[in-house]
Amino acid sequence: MEHLPHVTAAPWFTEAAGAAAKEQGAGNLLRVVLIVMVLGSVLLAWFLLRGYKRDD
Repeated sequence: MEHLPHVTAAPWFTEAAGAAAKEQGAGNLLRVVLIVMVLGSVLLAWFLLRGYKRDD
């Protein structure tokens, strides 16, 4: 049985994150991550809660 190599993250993502951290500092990278998390949470909440809408 062959063992596949473990890939922790996509190379383009780590390269982009490293470039953003070098150019802008960790503060802007953290800000982008937080914004994406908030938008993802809103989208997930909308997706889950839309099933409770009644069309009576």
